[in-house]
Amino acid sequence: MQISVIMSVYNHENYLNYSINSILNQSYENFEFLIIDDDSTDNSYKILKHYALRDKRIKVFKNTKNIGLTKSLNKLILHSSSKFIARQDSDDFSLPNRFKKQHSFLTASHYQACTTRALTKQDMKTIPNFSYYLPKKIILKYKNPFVHGSLMISRKLINEIGKYDERFYYSQDYKLFSDLYYSKCRIKILKQPLYVLNMKDNISSNFTTEQKYYASCVKKRSVPKN
Repeated sequence: MQISVIMSVYNHENYLNYSINSILNQSYENFEFLIIDDDSTDNSYKILKHYALRDKRIKVFKNTKNIGLTKSLNKLILHSSSKFIARQDSDDFSLPNRFKKQHSFLTASHYQACTTRALTKQDMKTIPNFSYYLPKKIILKYKNPFVHGSLMISRKLINEIGKYDERFYYSQDYKLFSDLYYSKCRIKILKQPLYVLNMKDNISSNFTTEQKYYASCVKKRSVPKN
């Protein structure tokens, strides 16, 4: 396998068919799909088990208690076995050529990580928009310029930087990209939107205050007080 796709799920039964099928329908098929249920209280785990029976590339794990996105992703990284790790959020959608274009880019360049631009599910706007054309080192001082769910990264690299920082229960993506930047890793944002991002009823919209606090810690390069 060339790609290990990692996805954490918590109470997303209404989105899972949409999200999982977008991975199974990729034009690039040489991947394993690692999904962890973070102790959901709805039918998410039942749906995941159903998919695992249908497609041998899917491996399903389950937390015995809710531990959050950061720790769940790190658990999946430990179970991964491929050269590259690709992210997918359980309420988002990957366009069919996403893996093919990202894998081709990484194998043909000196970059070790890339993301893509995305379309917002609600109004199909492209993000990042104008900020895409600005230096990423400047944008990183104020916000995360990368679409986390569209990340593809060398497994060796993400392990070398210590995976996701588990002190960051929220804004773990901003912290990861900040860590990559300060470790001198070059990350490319592919210009073509290859991901559809849900902007409603998600972590960012439901936990705005918490996200802002953890993001402020990233900007200050400080440790959050949990």
